[in-house]
Amino acid sequence: MSTELNVLGEELQPCGTDPVTGFYRDGCCTSGPSLAAHLVCAVVTAEFLEYQRSVGNDLITPAPEYGFPGLQPGDRWCVVAERWAQAYTAGFATPVVLASTNARALDVVELAALQQHAVDVPGDISSLE
Repeated sequence: MSTELNVLGEELQPCGTDPVTGFYRDGCCTSGPSLAAHLVCAVVTAEFLEYQRSVGNDLITPAPEYGFPGLQPGDRWCVVAERWAQAYTAGFATPVVLASTNARALDVVELAALQQHAVDVPGDISSLE
């Protein structure tokens, strides 16, 4: 488990393990080197994936040499904060899991934008009934 914080100021939660995500392929959106800021835990949509491909960021085609299986709609994936912000501005933002989105993403993306697309499920689901 990471000691980094999420955008809610709490301990960063895992993002996804099927496929295994994160810069370090540890399932978490932990901070990598400065050029590898895979900080936003996204639940990717077909529209987001197509938009990313159209701007030169192909997240669909597998790249086994990098441990990248290629993504399908519904996968959880740690995306680069700048790429999520770019998609947001263009109208192709994908849902995000706030508990699994690294606080460092706030250097690039406003919390309000992330909250607009939040799909977190509360720990106590009785509030949803």
